[in-house]
Amino acid sequence: MQRSLVGMVLILGPFVFNNSGKPGEQNRTKETITATFSIGAVDPETGICGGAVASKYPAVGKAVVFARAGVGVVCTQHYNLARFGKDGLDLLEKGKLPEEAMGELLKDDPGRDGRQLAMVDMHGRAVLRHPVKAGKGSNYWGGMSGRFYACQGNTLTGREVIVAMAQAYEDTKGSLADRLMAALIAGDCAGGDHRGRLAAGIRVCKRGVEGYWLDLHVDKSNDAVIELAQKYVELKHEAKGNWPGGQPPFKHPCPKRPEPKPPAR
Repeated sequence: MQRSLVGMVLILGPFVFNNSGKPGEQNRTKETITATFSIGAVDPETGICGGAVASKYPAVGKAVVFARAGVGVVCTQHYNLARFGKDGLDLLEKGKLPEEAMGELLKDDPGRDGRQLAMVDMHGRAVLRHPVKAGKGSNYWGGMSGRFYACQGNTLTGREVIVAMAQAYEDTKGSLADRLMAALIAGDCAGGDHRGRLAAGIRVCKRGVEGYWLDLHVDKSNDAVIELAQKYVELKHEAKGNWPGGQPPFKHPCPKRPEPKPPAR
């Protein structure tokens, strides 16, 4: 499978909307600078799409990943405007290419050089937008895209986080939800967010099911991805496949991982 490594910064932010675009339970009224790593992916054959995310930002799963059955996935980060989630999906649903949809979102946006967006439509066409005015505190940042997916992150311990996510998504045998979880866990085990492990979430949509088919979150924790992984193992849900990492009993995937710390350069 082909994939590309692209420099980028991602900081997620302030506003939270539910899947209908109405203000959610954690609506924030001004932009903040926070950071994350995430993945969005689709399966054109099954019509299933979704994304997963982790961060030192509380309730991050409800702020970054937006998906819609039969349409695709939008991850909105780095001086985030969560309305870009709904607006981007609306544009994709109207038949816009991801490149066109992203261009429309950003063309009149005075803060566009501080945004990061990833969009994947149901054909698997993926596009990433990189903020060019991120501060040094956002290092390390980067992104990779491949067959029907895009993964991205900033404020990471190093490039290995992105590489591990992409490799895990491509190599995991299982459902789309399995592969998203495997990618998120791999990124965390590789170091993740160098500030800590506060929150994580996964969202998956299925054609014929209104809203999110799977919507699983850890909003505040000392070890959010591992706690989310444990919840996923214990969960009985049709979104799960035969991936061994998602089957009970739960086993910590990387008990000897190092503590998060900023990259040396």
